[in-house]
Amino acid sequence: MATESTPLALPVLPLDDEVVLPGMVVPLDLSDSEVRAAVEAAQAAARAEPGKPRVLLVPRVDGTYAGTGVLGTVEQVGRLADGDPGALIRGRDRVRIGAGTTGPGAALWVEGTRIDATVPEPLPGHVSDLVKEYKALATAWLRKRGAWQVVDRVQAIDDVSALADNSGYSPFLTTDQKVALLETTDPVARLKLATQQLRDHLAEQDVAETIAKDVQEGVDKQQREFLLRRQLEAVRKELRELNGEQEGEESDDYRARVEAAGLPEKVREAALKEVDKLERSSDQSPEGSWIRTWLDTVLEMPWNERTEDAYDIRGAQAVLDAEHAGLADVKERITEYLAVRKRRGDRGLGVVGGRRGGAVLALVGPPGVGKTSLGESVAHAMGRTFVRVALGGVRDEAEIRGHRRTYVGALPGRIVRAIKEAGSMNPVVLLDEIDKVGSDFRGDPAAALLEVLDPAQNHTFRDHYLEVELDLSDVVFLATANVLEAIPEALLDRMELVRLDGYTEDEKVVIARDHLLPRQLERAGLDADEVTVDEGALRRLAGEYTREAGVRTLERSVARLLRKVAAQHELGERELPFTVTADDLRDLIGRPHHVPESAQDPAERRTAVPGVATGLAVTGAGGDVLYVEASLADPETGASGLTLTGQLGDVMKESAQIALSFLRSHGAELELPVGDLKDRGAHIHFPAGAVPKDGPSAGVTMTTALASLLSGRLVRTDVAMTGEVSLTGRVLPIGGVKQKLLAAHRAGITTVIIPKRNEPDLDDVPAEVLDKLDVHAVTDVRQVLELALSPAVNGAAPEVPVAA
Repeated sequence: MATESTPLALPVLPLDDEVVLPGMVVPLDLSDSEVRAAVEAAQAAARAEPGKPRVLLVPRVDGTYAGTGVLGTVEQVGRLADGDPGALIRGRDRVRIGAGTTGPGAALWVEGTRIDATVPEPLPGHVSDLVKEYKALATAWLRKRGAWQVVDRVQAIDDVSALADNSGYSPFLTTDQKVALLETTDPVARLKLATQQLRDHLAEQDVAETIAKDVQEGVDKQQREFLLRRQLEAVRKELRELNGEQEGEESDDYRARVEAAGLPEKVREAALKEVDKLERSSDQSPEGSWIRTWLDTVLEMPWNERTEDAYDIRGAQAVLDAEHAGLADVKERITEYLAVRKRRGDRGLGVVGGRRGGAVLALVGPPGVGKTSLGESVAHAMGRTFVRVALGGVRDEAEIRGHRRTYVGALPGRIVRAIKEAGSMNPVVLLDEIDKVGSDFRGDPAAALLEVLDPAQNHTFRDHYLEVELDLSDVVFLATANVLEAIPEALLDRMELVRLDGYTEDEKVVIARDHLLPRQLERAGLDADEVTVDEGALRRLAGEYTREAGVRTLERSVARLLRKVAAQHELGERELPFTVTADDLRDLIGRPHHVPESAQDPAERRTAVPGVATGLAVTGAGGDVLYVEASLADPETGASGLTLTGQLGDVMKESAQIALSFLRSHGAELELPVGDLKDRGAHIHFPAGAVPKDGPSAGVTMTTALASLLSGRLVRTDVAMTGEVSLTGRVLPIGGVKQKLLAAHRAGITTVIIPKRNEPDLDDVPAEVLDKLDVHAVTDVRQVLELALSPAVNGAAPEVPVAA
């Protein structure tokens, strides 16, 4: 509680940015005119009245006087420690400042009223707790400063008002905080304020000490690491000197390496920015390691390295012919590419619109036809470096475009790594098995390849790791695939399609003689003069022991044959040199696996009974023959409708329905007993039921099989057919004619029926195959039946097979 007493007339002693609270004793410099005037006025007034001279200590903040001052008594006047005149003044009571008045001397006099504050005795519980808290906080702060002699004095203060005013000695309080303490007249409220101020300061001090400790620990660690690194460098230097090695200063100076590398301008700017970051980062910063790895990758890239193309067109063609038999389409495309490159170079058109003359080819064909090895031959013919990128099973988009370099273990994509591995900016890059690329939650790698394989975009390709433009427009990309349908349409649109449909038997013999046999002789540890395989044996290996579009199985057969001869020689069963003939094959590697139907006994052929026709199909392994079997159910079973077996897709099932509908509607015209089709259930089966089959090209084959069944006429053994059939009996075009004709040739077929509209596709079929095939182009299924069905024997009634 605070009360006011009789007014007092006192000289004003202003304190600039200083506050004196009751109970404080402070020395003041009398060299200040205002201080000296106030003290002299107080001394003059004290001569007329008993007691010590009294002044009014008033804080003056920014030229403004506070509304409350402190009555102070001049205890002593003399010299300060520095020799200047001074006065020692003790603060007594708070005084509320009133109006101005007159008095002796040059000082400003004002009237003031003393403010008396009392606290009831005994102290209430909350006030007592507040006193204990303040003393505990003050003791903790004083002990941190080492002021042990002051701790006892603070603990001895019991008066609430004096305890609160004692915080005026605190050096951490601002002038505004001290003024707030001065103007708070209630002792309990003043003690609360002082306690809060002390508590806040201690909290700030704890935070500052924690930060200072952490900083000091970090500095100590850095100093220790710096010292250890310098010692390590000194040890390494001594070791280099002992071993007589030169100190590789430039290898550690990335700025010098970037300046000397001759990088493209934008790449150089990006690299120098990273060097600046590296110089600013500390040695233990993880960012420094990322930057060093990135700079090493950029400096290892062959930005200015290019191989000169070999513009000997005839020489390149000779290289391709020597290393690969057949494959005329690919060889022509490479020859065209080199010819155009040569003419562009002669006319100064090497770079047009920032793009160079690269190429993007898609080699699509069955396994074993030489797609992968063709890439090496192309690079050899062009005089370029070759690098292979295996894409089979790749599911992560970052494998193509790279990882963001902030990730742990980040790497550039496979395209950038291929360029770095090749050591030039214009290699031949083989993207192997592009149709085997998958996609999952990590992205679609095939979508990331769109920019790589687009000639209009790949001159500014950006890898996520490098984040600088990489010119891929001079790269020759060769993508290989087995199944065309598995390549996304947008990706296929960016590539020039070249089909490799397989080899003829003559080409296989040439490949086996010139390439496979020498390689396998070396692997078997045999010399060419020790074992000779004549052409008849090779032809029989290709025709009867293998049936494939490529030559992988043929090479395995040659290897098996040579291993057998080598083993027999080591066992003493055969003398060398030895010539393998066609008659020796059965004794060496067993019986043939693929005997043509035409070579079998007539009674053992599949088409020896009515209702079986030979079709042609295209699979992932190339072309193949496909047999279709048909039968009718016994009338007594009551079965009706159409039954299809053999893992057929929806399109093939629809073709079977169309074939049955055509025969029902046109059976009388064809002189077929169509009543059997209405009263008895028909069953069409495709053998090899574990293999899924689909497509429309078996329509004429199913129609022929059903017509053979109803008429009792056998389908000719030497005839195979392909084509889609319509409800009106029209034969519609299909795909894969070349592969199908090659398969027919391999299977010993001599007559092939194709749709009339597929006749232009015969231009792609090798001449030696066409010479051995009798190809009929038809427009109507009636023509197919006339060509495929054998004549009726003596007009006998048909014997219709019955389904079991």
